[in-house]
Amino acid sequence: MKQFKTIITLICIPLLLMNTQCDDDDEIQDNVCGQSVIIDNDYFETAVSNEYALVGYSINGDCLSIEISASGCDGESWSMVLVDSGTITESSPEQRYLKFVFTNDELCLAVFSQSRVFNLANLRVEGSNEIVLNIEGFPEAITYMYP
Repeated sequence: MKQFKTIITLICIPLLLMNTQCDDDDEIQDNVCGQSVIIDNDYFETAVSNEYALVGYSINGDCLSIEISASGCDGESWSMVLVDSGTITESSPEQRYLKFVFTNDELCLAVFSQSRVFNLANLRVEGSNEIVLNIEGFPEAITYMYP
């Protein structure tokens, strides 16, 4: 009987240890940067943005944070997406062309600010460790460096 308990214990302990290792941590890491950049030339060509004022932007790892301000009632219905044309120029470093598409249907005169974070990982170019992002309406190109 004692051997049976020992065998059960030896089987249960590794199972419990394996159960504590899960992929949820990996999923959380993937979502840290927020939404992915959309790569769609048709959308890029036809996308129209409402007016906004660029407050600032920064890159931290794969995350591009964009802060804007615009008029509205509370900013709750605002939509912000980053769209890539799908075109990669053959330069050193390579370059991509993007649009920040802001949709605002609010008809109030108050001004609000919001930030959105975009995951740039799907813009990486194989064989390179940096790419220049030309975002329409931004004052300068942004260099995205990655491992």
